Amino acid sequence: MRHRALLCAGLLAANRPLKPNEIARLLAISTDTLRAVIQDLQNVLEQQGMGLVIEEVAGGYCLVVDPSLTPDLADFLSPPPLPQLSNAALETLALVAYQQPVTRGELEAARGVSCSSTLDTLQERELIKVIGRKDVIGKPLLYATTERFLIEFGLKSLEDLPALTNKPAEFLRG
Repeated sequence: MRHRALLCAGLLAANRPLKPNEIARLLAISTDTLRAVIQDLQNVLEQQGMGLVIEEVAGGYCLVVDPSLTPDLADFLSPPPLPQLSNAALETLALVAYQQPVTRGELEAARGVSCSSTLDTLQERELIKVIGRKDVIGKPLLYATTERFLIEFGLKSLEDLPALTNKPAEFLRG
């Protein structure tokens, strides 16, 4: 019972996905026992109709409003969502997600247009980040997606990205 209360409070207080090892440390349990404790809390939340669910995202767990209730809560949710990403930003973000780590030059070659301002926008929104430099002439920056990307798109990990079909040749790397 105490594990359930502590887990619920921890997930609420963290305001970010908690990794399994963080939760296990908080509850002073093994990671093997963790799945059962999480499932127990999820069952209680469901049975009591609390309007909350435990979501597995970005390699961790967080407590969120039941998605079926969000339309009714639209006036109360804050902060207001960021403006939608442009098609160019979504295309660039998809290229980064599937091809990472990737340089601006590689992105521009795949898209056929400059990506500089789009990369700035994606970095400002913390969806991508610079993770280093490529070991080639000029040492261009390497970009990859962030944990925020996983959270915003509801992905547990990059392996949850949909499989690509009809890949353009320039999108593939040898």
